[in-house]
Amino acid sequence: MRKYIIKRILFSIVILFFVTLIIYTLIRCLPTSYVETMAMQLATKPGSKPYQEWLDQLNASYGLDQPIPVGYVHWLKDFFTGNFGDSWRFTVPVVEEFKSVIGVSFIMGAIVLVLELLISIPLGVLAATKQYSKTDYIVSASALVGISLPTFFFATILKLIFAVKLGWFDTHGMVGRNFAQLDDIGQLLDKCRHLVLPIATLTIGSIGSLMRYTRTNMLEVLNADYIRTARAKGVSESKVIYRHAFRNTMIPLVTIIGGSLPGLFSGALITETLFSIPGIGYASYQAMVAGDIPFTMFYLTFIAILTLAGNLISDILYAVVDPRVRITA
Repeated sequence: MRKYIIKRILFSIVILFFVTLIIYTLIRCLPTSYVETMAMQLATKPGSKPYQEWLDQLNASYGLDQPIPVGYVHWLKDFFTGNFGDSWRFTVPVVEEFKSVIGVSFIMGAIVLVLELLISIPLGVLAATKQYSKTDYIVSASALVGISLPTFFFATILKLIFAVKLGWFDTHGMVGRNFAQLDDIGQLLDKCRHLVLPIATLTIGSIGSLMRYTRTNMLEVLNADYIRTARAKGVSESKVIYRHAFRNTMIPLVTIIGGSLPGLFSGALITETLFSIPGIGYASYQAMVAGDIPFTMFYLTFIAILTLAGNLISDILYAVVDPRVRITA
């Protein structure tokens, strides 16, 4: 196991190198840039230098006047020394801005993951055990709706019903108008109330695929020979389903659960933007629109590292759950 983990880590480092090189190249080729916007603003001031002089000066100060390979080598050197630079969009160190917004996204992601597992897996198992029944059709249809419709559709419907029509929640933001007048518990509850609709939007959009995946794997296991043998021996249906079938259904689900690690920290760009939630997704959107290379590079590299780590965790958990699998170097 140790040799396998070391081998996978080394292989992941090589993959990360090429991923960051591609990301850096794409960001450098973007048509919009914070530097260009800043140069244009400075050039419009009375008695200022021309736009091109400001642009050349700013590009030189940020190292954008260098070729992409040279610029990438400098970025890579700074990355390994922990120097991630200052965000052009937020005018603070990248790590400082990241720390200020990652908490909200992590809380939302963790709650959505728990709700997704608690809703999708039981409904998927129920649909499989009642195949071709009304319950199966309802669950399958609901899963298809969740998969097919985009996130902004659910967000708009929830806003219309619960914010506009019923007035139970606000349409955007993390705090209400009277937030400053509330005590500590009231402020906490106010923030929680503002997260209800975003979390509901993310949950509705995520349960469909896992629900169908659980149903498909459960049906495959229920049709296996050892399940028919257990039933022929007189084993109760509940034991057949939850002790034998469900245990083997969990084996492929581990891969999905392990791969959900990036989602806990990556934030929900569309949902956070629609609800104006100051999370990492919304911050990354603002940075990308502004051409903020330091923050965007840090964010995308962070997600790439989490993705590689999630894949490694999935492989290890797969071997732990399924004793038939033996990891060899």
